[in-house]
Amino acid sequence: MDALATCTSCLRLSRFLAGVHDLHPDYHARPVAPFGAAQARLLIVGLAPGMHGANRTGRPFTGDYAGILLYETLHRFGFSNRPESVARDDGLELKDCRITNAVKCLPPENKPEPAEIRACNHFLAGELGTAPDVSVILALGLVAHKAVLMALGLKQSAHAFGHAARHELPDGRILIDSYHCSRYNTQTRRLTTAGFHDVFRAIRAELV
Repeated sequence: MDALATCTSCLRLSRFLAGVHDLHPDYHARPVAPFGAAQARLLIVGLAPGMHGANRTGRPFTGDYAGILLYETLHRFGFSNRPESVARDDGLELKDCRITNAVKCLPPENKPEPAEIRACNHFLAGELGTAPDVSVILALGLVAHKAVLMALGLKQSAHAFGHAARHELPDGRILIDSYHCSRYNTQTRRLTTAGFHDVFRAIRAELV
């Protein structure tokens, strides 16, 4: 992941991160690498690092609101050794699971531009291409869903995003969609705890 760690391909994002680092010199404020088991069968794809979450800690979904439901659910369904993720060195380990993002750098207002999503997509393509054990991909939100299809060279029109939708991909992998576990989605109850758990029950049923 050396190329990822030093990536400055997106000028807007690089400048933004430099400004964030000036304000928060103790923050990671760099591209955030994937986290989890190397031989995982489940790959979870999020949107991008959160300002005070992964952008601060350097680990996906760690230390922010979106990670609360995700890590509690991963623990509940046997994918992690603890239900809370607060820091990069907190001892949390993932089991048979790996987490990454469609865009590896924090974007302003958490809204990456289409060109930035495309520029970063080769990293996701590389992750999928070198992960033969991954049989289920969970896309958290529409951006992640589209990024997965792009990384696999598939037509967007062939697989419409929908919460709890299941897509059989040409390479035999299964893509499952969920609304993103963001503060907005959970507080408005667009995504409920029960609904998120149902998605993971479906994932467990695939990983028999």
